[in-house]
Amino acid sequence: MSATVDVFDARRAVAVDGLLAEFNAAGVLSAADVHVARRLCALAGVEDAAMALAAALAVRGPRLGHVYADLATVAETAVVESSEEDDVDLSGLEWPATDAWVERLATSPLVAAGEAAASDGDVKPLRLVGTALYLDRYWREERAVAADLRGFAEAPVEGVDEAALEEGIERLFRARPDARQMLAAATAVLRRLAVVAGGPGTGKTTTVARIVALLVEQARAAGAPAPLIALAAPTARAAARMQEAVHDEAAEMDVDDDVRARLGELTASTLHLLLGWRPDSHSRFRHNRANRLPHDVVIVDETSMVPLSMMARLAEAVRPQARLVLVGDPGQLRSIEAGAVLGDIVGPTSAGLVMRSEARERLARVTRLEVDATAPPGAAAVGDGIVVLDRVHRYGEGIAEVTDAIRRGDADAAVAALAAEPEGVTWIDTDAAGAPAEALRVVAEGAVGAALAVIEAARDGDALEAIAALGAFRLLCAHRRGGHGVAAWTERIEGWVADAVPGFAVDGEWYTGRPLLVTQNDYALRLANGDTGVVVRTGTGRVTAAFERRGELLELTPARLGAVETVYAMTIHKAQGSQFETAAVLLPEATSQILTRELLYTAVTRARERLILVGTQDTVRAAVARPVARASGLGWRLWGGAPGG
Repeated sequence: MSATVDVFDARRAVAVDGLLAEFNAAGVLSAADVHVARRLCALAGVEDAAMALAAALAVRGPRLGHVYADLATVAETAVVESSEEDDVDLSGLEWPATDAWVERLATSPLVAAGEAAASDGDVKPLRLVGTALYLDRYWREERAVAADLRGFAEAPVEGVDEAALEEGIERLFRARPDARQMLAAATAVLRRLAVVAGGPGTGKTTTVARIVALLVEQARAAGAPAPLIALAAPTARAAARMQEAVHDEAAEMDVDDDVRARLGELTASTLHLLLGWRPDSHSRFRHNRANRLPHDVVIVDETSMVPLSMMARLAEAVRPQARLVLVGDPGQLRSIEAGAVLGDIVGPTSAGLVMRSEARERLARVTRLEVDATAPPGAAAVGDGIVVLDRVHRYGEGIAEVTDAIRRGDADAAVAALAAEPEGVTWIDTDAAGAPAEALRVVAEGAVGAALAVIEAARDGDALEAIAALGAFRLLCAHRRGGHGVAAWTERIEGWVADAVPGFAVDGEWYTGRPLLVTQNDYALRLANGDTGVVVRTGTGRVTAAFERRGELLELTPARLGAVETVYAMTIHKAQGSQFETAAVLLPEATSQILTRELLYTAVTRARERLILVGTQDTVRAAVARPVARASGLGWRLWGGAPGG
């Protein structure tokens, strides 16, 4: 493949020829991939173009979310990471034949082949398992996570008072019985590893609060001190939401004052803070295998956002005698880093409970439910602790129907559900970037109506009302820039608002009624990445930036704020974990490389009462048909099979 190389293009590796140059020029490899591969080969004295290409692909994999590069499929699945063109032809690239390629790698001084761990003095930078080529670090982390999770799953829990558990479950779920929630709560008490999975509105946090209550009651029944419980999440915003939700549930649950007080005292933190962030390292923490966390129970929310490396650090830091409860939605967007940890753990249980007979019988005893679960002989122990919640309590049947079709990967059903426009769903079958104003009238009305409520409250100095109004409507985009991006649509909405609201003008940075989005954690100000607020006029005529943090109104001088932006629109990635009364989703073109089933699912499930979807039928079908495919061996290590063929 020939290409004219711009020597000033930072994506291009200079002074490189052969396969690396061709793949770099095509956009498959970045300059960093090329230079790391060349350096590895130089250090090992290897002059082999196929080896260098394989090393570059192994380096590339984690940047794109893969744990390894699958040499058997990489030729068919490789994409250009960024290009101004909609479609880049990669057919001219000369990929090595897989079998011969793997044979050459197996004998290379850069590669350790097979699953046998090397001695400390013989560690090689790459690991080949079948056709899966790992960077050694990720191979070790994947094996460690699998071993730690299997250890938790297989370890027995002694001393559970089944009578107290049975009574507690009946009491705590009496007001709103949900069979799967009851099974999940009981599972977290009966096992050291529990996974509470499910989509938005299925009651994951409700279940978490009841798990905590049941564990406190178990300790009291045994005459033991209350367990030390850690609540954590990958982001500060997710941790704050988890803490608020648990506190809210505690106020409503049928528990005594002592249990309620203990739930009200719980605080949540980021995983980084829980593990003990170290300023001298980005990947190591104070708590590790040699210095375990003191907690008896560790509960992690939004686990779908946790990458492999962070899960490795967490799993090694939890005491073997403790309980680990993972909570999240495997259908949502994965972590931006390598791995699909929650999806790999949940594995085949997404279609139903997969529990061995002993676990099934014990659950049936304490919940008084018929446990519909099957597991073949020799089934993995991890399945005994996984419950997928399947009953949606939050949004209406219309949104639920669309969501279910997307999650199942049924494009026909998704299109049919959207076209029927059930209550709570509006579909505008057009490309948002080129749509006439009339076609987007419903979007404009929603955006302007919500903005008007925010501005009126902000002008009146009612900060809490302004913040509440901010959650009524949100425009969600896949991209940050371009015709379908946040920047363009923020400007467009500001224009709509200026035309509709008397006296409104974008006058300076801190105009009254400006909706704010925090884009970086600021622990000194108690602000988390993802927090939203409003610029509010005070009684003295000045303005303040108002945020609500854990039930309290936080007012700050705008000059103290650093990383904030206007939030009439936001990316779907930024919206993950949030809910809005109305979510208007603008889909990009069908050829967009970030358009996936998980992106569409995450966007649609941000709507609590009403969904407005703007995008062509081709775009909807392309998204549903394109699940995120991440190369990962964790699922194989937990459930059986083989990675990389």
